[in-house]
Amino acid sequence: MGTSDRRNSDERLWEEVSSEPTDQVIGRATRASLLVLLGIFIVAGLGLLVTYLAGRSGGGPVDQSGGETPGPARQQQPAVEQLPRVSFTDVTDQAGIDFIHHNGATGLKFLPETMGGGGAFTDIDGDGDPDILLVNGTDWPGDSGVGGGTSRLYMNDGSGIFSDVTEGSGLDVPLYGMGVTVGDYDGDGARDLFISAVGRNLLLRNVSQESMPPRFEDVTESAGLADDDRWSTSSGFFDADGDGDLDLLVANYIQWSPGIDLAVDYQLTGVGRAYGPPTNFKGEDMSFYRNMGDGTFDEATEEAGFIVRNPVTGKPMGKSLGLAMDDIDSDGDIDVVVANDTVANYLFRNNGDGTFSEIGAESGIAYDRNGSATGAMGIDIARTRNDGSRAIAIGNFANEMSSFYLSRGEGMVFSDDAITEGIGPPTRSVLSFGLLFMDVNLDGLVDLVQTNGHIEDRINTVQPSQRHAQSAQVFINMGPDAPLAFAQVPGPMLGDLSRPIVGRGSAYADMDADGDLDIIMTQVGGAPMLLRNDLDQPTRWLRIRLAGNRGNPDAVGARVSARTSLGPRSMVVMPTRSYLSHVEPVLTLGLADGETVDAIEVQWPDGATSVLQPPDSIRLNREIVLEHPGSS
Repeated sequence: MGTSDRRNSDERLWEEVSSEPTDQVIGRATRASLLVLLGIFIVAGLGLLVTYLAGRSGGGPVDQSGGETPGPARQQQPAVEQLPRVSFTDVTDQAGIDFIHHNGATGLKFLPETMGGGGAFTDIDGDGDPDILLVNGTDWPGDSGVGGGTSRLYMNDGSGIFSDVTEGSGLDVPLYGMGVTVGDYDGDGARDLFISAVGRNLLLRNVSQESMPPRFEDVTESAGLADDDRWSTSSGFFDADGDGDLDLLVANYIQWSPGIDLAVDYQLTGVGRAYGPPTNFKGEDMSFYRNMGDGTFDEATEEAGFIVRNPVTGKPMGKSLGLAMDDIDSDGDIDVVVANDTVANYLFRNNGDGTFSEIGAESGIAYDRNGSATGAMGIDIARTRNDGSRAIAIGNFANEMSSFYLSRGEGMVFSDDAITEGIGPPTRSVLSFGLLFMDVNLDGLVDLVQTNGHIEDRINTVQPSQRHAQSAQVFINMGPDAPLAFAQVPGPMLGDLSRPIVGRGSAYADMDADGDLDIIMTQVGGAPMLLRNDLDQPTRWLRIRLAGNRGNPDAVGARVSARTSLGPRSMVVMPTRSYLSHVEPVLTLGLADGETVDAIEVQWPDGATSVLQPPDSIRLNREIVLEHPGSS
């Protein structure tokens, strides 16, 4: 079915559902189901199979009798006194963030209601500090509810106090938003916004110039993005073909409409209709848009190699939620990793000519250590050992461990080492969405932070071990020589970060210019939690901001390598990570006691190289700006 045919079909289903009162909708769906009795038996059988396999495949609640699937034995964690002290303080209210996420739920249990939304830390006004964008939903067509709000933009005054500048900005339009990514796609020096949604996505060109507050213009249609009318999730700007401008990759989840959702009719024993897995929904292709350099994009998904089909049915295989990018094989171009929900994850290797090859199964990241697909949500990539290897972490469904794929050197061969790295057993009891690699305590080692929350608000009725609201988790990197590379920090040591929420997206930035990384966690149907990092021990750090050339001013995709007295360190400028979210493009380099920085080398996205070394100004506990060598 072509894009226009699918859109017309789904619009008819949408109109049929939204034009009738709720009771009539349910009755109509029931009468229709009686006419296709055989189909219902098939769906019911598949539902039972999903319930049975849920603990293994991530398809839904694990054990409706209330038990948990046995997991691997918990390995010995370090003593509490061996763990560094980290603490986060909820400053949402005092910082001026008054956002409430609206998901439009009325009791019909439409799946999108429990899956959004994301957020971004980004410097919209170019004043050097990170602002906050939060993505919102709205009511479903035909509902007579409160209507919901719109996505909201909050400007930072430089100290971590924010003001709402949404009204009149061009952002104040209703859409059923999911996630956000930020990039200067037209090379005019101003950061533009792409908001993914259920239905029409939104490309907003920043037309603020020197005026404030910021203003955005909807250029979705004129830029060539109006053909994508699906359920889009995570997205990211990056230079896929090395031509100097930012292309756009969009993850799409499943083929969905209200009518399809009612027909699938996921049920929980003793509860009734519930939010369920995507197992009985058809998959979707991703969408790739090549930047033409004139303010427009060309849809080139198949040409670029981002189409993956089921080898048996020939239908789209992906059910994509999380998106992360990195130069995984150190060949100078950006590769892409996709977290797929209940089907194989993808790894797209950049061939260096604007095309990609999907090698997820060959690389070892398609499935977990048992060879099973997981309920994959959020994703991130980092160099956790400072030895050239890469780690890919993926947050999974309840009763599944988070995946932790570790490479052998700088190649593209990975193994799922979640258990031996120390994050496996502690993550089985939660359902993880947002997931971030970040140096929480600025000791030079990259830690892991997970944002958790179940999809079903009544899950505790059928599974006493699960809660709708769940605590986030922090895993401190203990170093490669420790018995466990990562150790979970007990909740009481985390401050407000351990407060249970129905967590979804997450992003980080140094919002108050004190050197450490603060976090925002979004919550479905509720308020976000803005968490100030309150390290109470002396730290040594360096913040590195890159000023790229025209077309990519944030130098997205640049690799920054620091030569230090304790060995090499490497990071990539890539704001796209986590779940539906976008982090600041500034890099934070934490340093161990006594560690010195001898040189900083930048491999720019266009292949240029620059080096900063003593006696040049590498002074610690401050931010430095490195300019592209062609900009002077």
